[in-house]
Amino acid sequence: MRILVTGGAGFIGSQFVRDTLAGRLLSPPDVRVTVLDKLTYAGNRANLDAVAGDPRLTFVHGDITDVRLVDEVLPGHDAVVHCAAESHVDRSLTGAHDFVTTNVLGTQVLLDAARTHGVGRFVQVSTDEVYGSAGPTGAWTEDAPLAPNSPYAASKASADLLALAQHRTHGLDVVVTRCSNNYGPHHFPEKLVPLFLTRLLDGRRVPLYGDGSHVRDWLHVADHCRGIDLALHRGRPGEVYHLGGGTELPNKELCGLLLEACGHGWDMVDHVEDRKGHDRRYALNSAKARTELGWTPTVPFTEGLADTVQWYRENRSWWEPLLERAALTR
Repeated sequence: MRILVTGGAGFIGSQFVRDTLAGRLLSPPDVRVTVLDKLTYAGNRANLDAVAGDPRLTFVHGDITDVRLVDEVLPGHDAVVHCAAESHVDRSLTGAHDFVTTNVLGTQVLLDAARTHGVGRFVQVSTDEVYGSAGPTGAWTEDAPLAPNSPYAASKASADLLALAQHRTHGLDVVVTRCSNNYGPHHFPEKLVPLFLTRLLDGRRVPLYGDGSHVRDWLHVADHCRGIDLALHRGRPGEVYHLGGGTELPNKELCGLLLEACGHGWDMVDHVEDRKGHDRRYALNSAKARTELGWTPTVPFTEGLADTVQWYRENRSWWEPLLERAALTR
């Protein structure tokens, strides 16, 4: 089996690649993985150091919007796991062009090539943010209407619709996964958990948006990748599957946990003006993935967060060189 993983040097993609090659997922031992990654500011070859010498891994430095390159790379692959994306909401508010280019145009380039070259399965890795803001109770099912509020979320919703249209119009074997907020090791220090951890471990202050009451559902990246893998091998063509962590926390509560883990108090927190269009709550109903794929999260949040804190403590050599790049994106 040959799998093309786009964005395979990023946070989620590299976890999927490492877990696949380590035999922790369903692919056979002789699986071959090609990573296609542009290595933008959040792409990092060091995320693949653990498998860099594996002969089953091929790395291609390139852009998913490059039609000629994609047409050269894709033939011979049995599946595409499409993780490549511009994903930072804050940056999308001031620079939506890059999000539309990569997330929409890049996805269409891949879909066209997958259809042309007879790829057997295309997994579109997406996000709960395509639904906009949930109410105070309940959770979205896969048939909920898409109502994105940020340019990032709108670009991902567009990509999802393009992928599903390829299935309905051309019969391409497409499966879409939508996950809740991820956390774990190798996460570029711009999102909440790695941003707060790297700042607190350096004795620096952290910014908390608004009143901190925005609620997110947290999923360990390893559990997310198991869900992606199960969708790859067991998902029904044309279907969407939710992968929710089942741990809903207001941002203020999560901030408190990170402060405690790093030995700091609330005097290290700056309450900053809320983000424009900031969704109040996300919530996914994952019953379909449990029933059809046999997926359920296995990493308890308390344990996963403690392991994540410890990883950042022990891997300054990984994140310290990234701080300047992270600062330039905020």
